[in-house]
Order: sequence, then structure tokens, then C-alpha cells
Amino acid sequence: MGNRLTQIATRTGDDGTSGLGDNTRLPKHHLRFQAMGDVDELNSHIGLLLCETLPAEVRTLLVEIQHQLFNLGGELSIPGYELLKADAVLALDEALATHNAQLPRLQEFILPAGTRAAAQAHVCRTVARRAERQIVALGQEDTVRDAPRQYLNRLSDLMFVLARVLNRMDGGDDVYWQSARLAQGGD
Repeated sequence: MGNRLTQIATRTGDDGTSGLGDNTRLPKHHLRFQAMGDVDELNSHIGLLLCETLPAEVRTLLVEIQHQLFNLGGELSIPGYELLKADAVLALDEALATHNAQLPRLQEFILPAGTRAAAQAHVCRTVARRAERQIVALGQEDTVRDAPRQYLNRLSDLMFVLARVLNRMDGGDDVYWQSARLAQGGD
């Protein structure tokens, strides 16, 4: 691909616009840039999660997800271009099934807490949901393929499951919500 980033501070965005990969310029508040920014933020949070002690298979999965998120962001930056392939969504489905199979069935709601790695996985989950919402909003105004939305939907589910996996890594457990209803013995 060559050296594409030869100059970082171009000052071309000083007027409140930013360029897409096809050289069109849009206002920085455009839904396309909001979606791209949320995907970038998600990728950064996954990078932070990778700083934690993780099982090897989870680490490998997260690194692959980072690459796929870069593909997703690239696709958003070039309207009409396909970078994120359908097999990326299938890979998340497979990972979700594999990791969820080893977990006990949930009986109660859980809090986004526990170990630091699990809590960070929950942050990734919530940012994935926000990115998904931005892509849905963008799809109301412009053409967006299904794969980016589906990928983020599966990824948020996977991050929930991985948070549960990470909480159990050293014999821990989920942190259960103690609702007033449960405390009173209601159903």
C-alpha cells in the first residue's frame, strides 16, 4: 500500500470539513465521520484491553477484530467500497458460540464490573453498540452495506461474552445486579 501518511498535520480540516477516501469533503459532524470515529474509538478500547493479561485465544481473536475494524472504518471512508467481508461476521458468530458454550446460563442481570479486563470488555461492548447506532443512522441517509452493522452487532454480543469469560479467568464470577425487586424476594 505504500507510505500513505506522509503528512499528518495538513490543516485542510481547519475549515470544519474532513476528507473521505474518495477525496470528497464533508462537514466533520457528518454521520459518516461520527460512525468512523466510533469505530476508531472502539478499536482503541480493544487496544487497551489487549494490554491486559488474556488467554492466548482471546488475544488472537481481539487482534483479528482490530484488523477487521480497520477494514470497517476504511469501508465507511469510501462510500460504495467493500472491505469488510461476510466471513468476518461469520467468524464472530463462531467465536461467540465457542466462548458462550463454556459459560453458565445467566439467571440474573450482571453489572459491567469484575476484573479490569472484564470491565474494559464491557466498555468495548458499549462503544460497539454506539458505533452500530451511528451506522444505522447513517444508513437512513446514505447507502451502507449490511455487513458493517451486522459486524458491530455481533461484536457487542461477543464483548459481553468475553467479559464473562475474563471474569472467570482466575476463578472469579460475574458481578450480579442486586435489584430492589430481588432483595424483596419478588419475581
